[in-house]
Amino acid sequence: MGIENMNVGKSKRARVALSAFAIGALGAGVVVAAPWSTPATSTEASIELVSTATCYDMVSIAIGGRNDTPRDGVKWLTTPDGERLPAAMSGDYSSDWIDQVVRAPNNGNVVPDSYAAVYVEYPANMASYDSAVQTGVTNSQTIMKSITASCPKTRFAIVGYSEGADVARRTAMEIGNQTVPADGKYGIIDPSQVVGVVILADAGRQAGQGPFPGADNPFGNPDGFDTKYQNGNSPISGQGALPGTSGGFGALDGRVASFCSEGDLTCALPENTSLLHLAANIGRQVNADALEKEQLTPATGADLALALGRIAVNAFNDIASQPNWMQSDETFLDVLIKVSEPTYKPGTATTPVAAKVDGEQEPIETGQMIDMVYLPQKIFREITGFLSSNQNTIPVVMNDPYGLTLGPGSGHHFDYWRDADAANGKPLTSAQYAGAWLTELLEEANRGEPVKSKEVQEKAGRAAIQTIVAPATTSATPTPTATTTAPVTSTPVVTTTVPVAPAPAAVAPAPAVAPAPASEPVATPECTVPVEGETPVEGAPPLCVTATETAAETATETAVPTTTEVAPAP
Repeated sequence: MGIENMNVGKSKRARVALSAFAIGALGAGVVVAAPWSTPATSTEASIELVSTATCYDMVSIAIGGRNDTPRDGVKWLTTPDGERLPAAMSGDYSSDWIDQVVRAPNNGNVVPDSYAAVYVEYPANMASYDSAVQTGVTNSQTIMKSITASCPKTRFAIVGYSEGADVARRTAMEIGNQTVPADGKYGIIDPSQVVGVVILADAGRQAGQGPFPGADNPFGNPDGFDTKYQNGNSPISGQGALPGTSGGFGALDGRVASFCSEGDLTCALPENTSLLHLAANIGRQVNADALEKEQLTPATGADLALALGRIAVNAFNDIASQPNWMQSDETFLDVLIKVSEPTYKPGTATTPVAAKVDGEQEPIETGQMIDMVYLPQKIFREITGFLSSNQNTIPVVMNDPYGLTLGPGSGHHFDYWRDADAANGKPLTSAQYAGAWLTELLEEANRGEPVKSKEVQEKAGRAAIQTIVAPATTSATPTPTATTTAPVTSTPVVTTTVPVAPAPAAVAPAPAVAPAPASEPVATPECTVPVEGETPVEGAPPLCVTATETAAETATETAVPTTTEVAPAP
């Protein structure tokens, strides 16, 4: 166990715990750890978030890491009916790790009392990891639904770190991937209410993923925020330690910031480390807290043996459910990893790939004893598959995974509060950048600006395109008039090709467009087609696409020059 002193807005000791377990039968080990801090309480009374009259423009749902969660002794949030909610206001509970992010919006140019941050209560332990995380997901959604019931216009940000990052990601995935109901009432909350998601050290991060998944610039910034996070677009190597929990964010794509530090094995575990992946899955099915504290005892040993036995039985049953498994490219290690996922359900067999004997496809029928023919190839596949999928396992184990990730003063799991590098185009730490983004989101909520979701922007774009195309179609037969050509660009453009009556006198090309006649004064064009989803602050005119603008844009974009000169009229 290591103890580290860090200053992230205030001085407080943070204890770092290491959970390590060995899998003797497989000859592998893995480190499963997360920081934790002693819960802090405040004697000051705070208003209850969900009350009959307390509503905010934006609320941040904060989810701490291991043991960093509200406990008994804090003032709990309640519904208007007085029912206790699994959360506490940030004034009643504080986290050394997340406070810097979720308290930043109050320092911006925002309306007083328009923002609040709440900390989610959940087990936040590793006695039963997946159960703890799922409880956190359920509690987070319960809090947001309760707030929405009282304050339907409130917007949400979701922020999670370490074990809380897993909770935040799964919560966001479930919200973003909801099916649009026929009555318009979502089971959790409307995805448009979630304006930002911040994930620090995401165990479900996908290989090659940028810090802003689903955004127009996944390596630069989330959609709608002009400040760049960094220069360049090189992804962090590896992937999350729990890739089986990964997935897309659906409607929330572009509104997610998932930060990962190179060397943090929680989110940047090198690829081709299958044994470590298997060990991490096993760690999710045992009481890792007890194993860490007591080491290998009869009780913890029995717990580990039970988990290993269950995985082994599921593995053999899975293979038995595939009559042609000997033909497939799937290795026994692949099966072990698959069935060790806590979400594994028996009967989800992998589709076998037919093997070749002497270069010919030879399907095997059940009941025949031809498996022996394929045994040499299967053994060869097992050996080569094991070696190729574990090329980086030994280097990771030899390089002290604990020191690399959780070492006091140097562990990369804490880089998010110290990873600024202004000389290389990264002026803010990950935590500072997240705070600045949430501040901007709150300021937009204060101004009443619509949520800049991809769906809204796509609709706005379609409306603009339709408005641009419409005038071009209706003006196919122009009224014969004399025209002049003005060189507004370096490439001359013929403005009309329709024959017209000769002008009574030659018109010399003018260096600039002639002013409009006095009888036709220039006026501000009326709004013809408002852009959906872009209504500005109350009292201001709606944003729209006008016929004048679209006609000019159409002429510029569609006209094709046919000559370089226009001869004057005779």
